[in-house]
Amino acid sequence: MSAVVMARRRRPVRPARVGLHAFLMVMAALWLFPLLWAVYTSLRPIGDTIKHGFVSWPGTINLENYVNAWTQADLPHFYLNTLIVTIPGVILTLAVASMVAFAVSRFKWRFSLFVLLMFTAGNLLPPQVIIVPLFRIYLNTPIPMLGSLDIGKFSFPFFSDNTLLYDQYIGIMLIHIVFQAGFATFVLSNYMKTISKEITESAIMDGAHVLRIWWNIVLPLCRPALAAMATLLFTFVYNDFFWALILISTGSKRPITSALNNLQGEFFVNNNLIAAGAMLVAIPPILVYIFLQKQFIAGLTLGSTKG
Repeated sequence: MSAVVMARRRRPVRPARVGLHAFLMVMAALWLFPLLWAVYTSLRPIGDTIKHGFVSWPGTINLENYVNAWTQADLPHFYLNTLIVTIPGVILTLAVASMVAFAVSRFKWRFSLFVLLMFTAGNLLPPQVIIVPLFRIYLNTPIPMLGSLDIGKFSFPFFSDNTLLYDQYIGIMLIHIVFQAGFATFVLSNYMKTISKEITESAIMDGAHVLRIWWNIVLPLCRPALAAMATLLFTFVYNDFFWALILISTGSKRPITSALNNLQGEFFVNNNLIAAGAMLVAIPPILVYIFLQKQFIAGLTLGSTKG
């Protein structure tokens, strides 16, 4: 056995493998460089950068930019704005997508393929195409005013505070659910097709209701796919700037991506301060990926191996 191991160790390295590893290392370095440069810039005082230039060894490194970004941009307030839209939006998107995926993948009915195609085709529509009609719909869709939840300076209206869908948290939430449900349905339906149909048939024979089968049997088996989709959806919704800019007019209701604009001065832009703010804004998606890392990787590698 040792001779076999030694023979394997002495096997010559192929040039193609060396080239592949070199290419991957270069790509990793190119991908990490902007992030590392942003961290480097965020730790330098703006006076040090002006004196020595952006490409120079820093004379001082501290967390002053992070403290100033946290207070000047009022990041806690905008964190709340974003999480109020993102967390319910991700949960509702996964609920709707998993229901549709369950219906089209576990049962045979006349319009199952058509429904799946309609949800999938929605991903092919550029959102910019429907800005004008969607804007008019939001301006003319009445929704009820049911009070608000006030926490210090933060006020969260239940449904609406102006009787319209426009300029409301729920409006941004709905647009993300509509546009992300198609992609989530496509991924989850493909995952559910790998689950043995005998499980569903046995549950039906035992008298289980369809919703019970979906909730108690199929969803637990789809945990890796759900975790992977939750990570992606959280990133998509959290990083949105386009829809919030179009469908929200009140600055205090906009998400955290727009809070970085509050760090720009009228006559001078402190790039070091903005870099620190960008690092703080990036923390929640990173934490979500860390917590769901194992399930995320399992969901992405589904079907790559057999047995």
